[in-house]
Amino acid sequence: MKKVITYGTFDLLHTGHINILRRAKEFGDYLIVAISSDQFNALKDKKAYYSFEQRKAILEAIRYVDEVIPEHKWEQKVEDVQNNDVDVFVMGDDWKGKFDFLKDHCEVVYLPRTVGISTTQIKKDLNKANNG
Repeated sequence: MKKVITYGTFDLLHTGHINILRRAKEFGDYLIVAISSDQFNALKDKKAYYSFEQRKAILEAIRYVDEVIPEHKWEQKVEDVQNNDVDVFVMGDDWKGKFDFLKDHCEVVYLPRTVGISTTQIKKDLNKANNG
C-alpha cells in the first residue's frame, strides 16, 4: 500500500482544499491529512473558524481522506513520515522547497494551488461584507 501525507489547517473548506486532497490521493492508496491543532494554530498566531475536532470531522467525511492526525509542531513531519510509513509527502507549491529535507525519507511533491480561492481571501471577503 502506498501512503501519502499532506498538512494544513483546512479551515473553511473550499474547492481548493478538495482539489489538493483529490490530487494528493492520486499519488497513492491511502491519504493521511495532518491538520493543525488549535494549540499549534495559536503558536502560529493563526485563528481557525472551526475547532480542531470540527475540522477533523469534516475532513473524515471526504472520500479522498483515509485518516486525519493532529499537527502539534513544525518539527513533527519527519516523525510522522517515519511512524506512518509514508511514501509521498504532498503540499501546495507556495511551500516549494520548504520541505525538501523530507526527500531523505519519502518522495516530496508540490502541487499548484487552485487559482482564485483561498481561506485567507474568503475570510477577507466575509469581513468586508460584514463591515461593508
